[in-house]
Amino acid sequence: MSQMIAVLGAGKIGEALLGGLLRGGRPPARLLATARRAERAEALRARHGIEVVTNAEAATRADTLILAVKPQDMATLLTELAPHTAPDRLVISAAAGITTAFVEERLPAGTPVVRVMPNTPALVDEAMSVISAGAHATEEHLGHAEEIFDSVGKTLRLPESQQDAATALSGSGPAYFYFLVEAMIDAGILLGLPRDKAHDLIVQAAHGASVMLRDSGDHPVTLREAVTSPAGTTINAIRELEKHGVRAAFLDALEAARDRSRALAAGGETAPRTGA
Repeated sequence: MSQMIAVLGAGKIGEALLGGLLRGGRPPARLLATARRAERAEALRARHGIEVVTNAEAATRADTLILAVKPQDMATLLTELAPHTAPDRLVISAAAGITTAFVEERLPAGTPVVRVMPNTPALVDEAMSVISAGAHATEEHLGHAEEIFDSVGKTLRLPESQQDAATALSGSGPAYFYFLVEAMIDAGILLGLPRDKAHDLIVQAAHGASVMLRDSGDHPVTLREAVTSPAGTTINAIRELEKHGVRAAFLDALEAARDRSRALAAGGETAPRTGA
């Protein structure tokens, strides 16, 4: 609790982290934030009672720096931080497509860097954050990063070589479910239901199914088969999904997302902070 944590670029994900840390018992006096606009800084102060400072001051005062800016702003931020960042500071990058090597090359030699890929359910404390160590990050650094991101959901350690796959599944994952729910709501309207009733039916079905997946320990095939009666409605629907190649489409889609993440990490264009 004695360490000072600074969130640089307190947008939606950054503010979600601040809120999670505060709810977890961290005193406001041990948190710093930075914001580009004065009105945003004032809103953070009013909502959370934390101090909002410049990037340089955050680098000087904080023990842990969480870089939550947009990926296209990362190089500029690192150039600004470098003269003020001691090599014993833990630096956590939460920007898609930004490798630990990219951060390490722009900060003092030996700086420990941890790469984290959160997703947008951090806004409701249900994130999955994938954590990877840089060249100088120790077990202690990884544990500290986990403690921070556990405040807004769950964390999973993976080698950085698997971050692109994790981005495709988890970072972008919520969008696939929203896309599927949107299609099912449209189907409900086609079948004669009012939009609001179709919405409620599908959202609760999705919520219940996800809780069963999480808590039952059963394989998804087992859970699906429990709903699929011989010659019933479900098997007829699944036959149509298979006929239209939905499973193959998902495989192709996630491979495309993985390949795009690789291209971004290789130094091409940059993507939004929590996925593609």
